Amino acid sequence: MKLFEGLARYQPQALGVLRIMTALQFIEHGTQKLFNFPVGEHAGPLSGLPLTAALLEFVGGILLALGLLTRPVAFLLCGEMAIAYFMAHAPRDFFPVNNGGDSAISFCFIFLYLIFAGPGAFALDNRNNARA
Repeated sequence: MKLFEGLARYQPQALGVLRIMTALQFIEHGTQKLFNFPVGEHAGPLSGLPLTAALLEFVGGILLALGLLTRPVAFLLCGEMAIAYFMAHAPRDFFPVNNGGDSAISFCFIFLYLIFAGPGAFALDNRNNARA
């Protein structure tokens, strides 16, 4: 449809906004586990796998928001979300809407897309490419 054909020129900006907004939401999961902010059910001392997940979510989310090392960070976070889904959510129920895994699946596939698509606009990764 001709109405939408002109939108393709804004693809890098739309991808950049998707990356940034996804990262900001992801950072919240890390801050909630690490600092109990926003206040939630994940309060308490962390160790092992939960601490690793919290650090990946916080640090990885910041890197993604900045668009720094986007593809390798997205690869790690995609794997984290796949593991989180199958370890924490899938055993509860088959259906994601019932097992609380909707966001883990969505994050996983957005990160998978970022591995292939790159950071889009507004990314520090683009500064490095401009110098090469």
